[in-house]
Amino acid sequence: MTRIATTEQLEAIYGFPNDASTVKVADRLTPPYRTLIEKSPFAALATVGPEGIDCSPRGDLPGFVRIHDAKTLMMPDRRGNNRVDSLRNIVRDPRVALLFLIPGSGTTLRVNGRAHLSIDPDLLASFRMEGKTPRSVMVMTVDEIYFQCARAIVRADLWNPDKRVDPGTLPTPGQILASMSEDKVGGETYDREWPERARQTMW
Repeated sequence: MTRIATTEQLEAIYGFPNDASTVKVADRLTPPYRTLIEKSPFAALATVGPEGIDCSPRGDLPGFVRIHDAKTLMMPDRRGNNRVDSLRNIVRDPRVALLFLIPGSGTTLRVNGRAHLSIDPDLLASFRMEGKTPRSVMVMTVDEIYFQCARAIVRADLWNPDKRVDPGTLPTPGQILASMSEDKVGGETYDREWPERARQTMW
């Protein structure tokens, strides 16, 4: 395998970005970027810690990432698997990134910055859903924000309903857990009970 070992080698292959790739970068939220965030119900959160990097899905009602001001975003930590990998990383290393997706749109939005976790009671209460407050809120300072070229979404044909994968062709969470635990965790019971458990613990 021939490995690229220097940035000079990389640049010799790829060249340099054109104006359309660079003028779109801002250090704060512009009006168009605000709109994209407000319309998005899903983002991937990337964090880094001593053990390495982590990328975690975050989803909620559109606009779930709150725009506090031109330099600050706030995102509640909703119910999940309680591993708190991302949160543990943020406590130890503030560097974070968000990648927003908008169903039906080829435009994605990348935000890089630094974050901390807040447990301010009033802030938590402001994110209450169905009577339940998040246990923490990620407060992110925006260092860099820009929209991403749509080619990846177009190549993937991501929003085409005819391209949806039949869930029956995929391993279920219960099957995966059972195979990883010698049938001590998961199985058919897990899969059967999960929809109701998720409904009751969504927020």
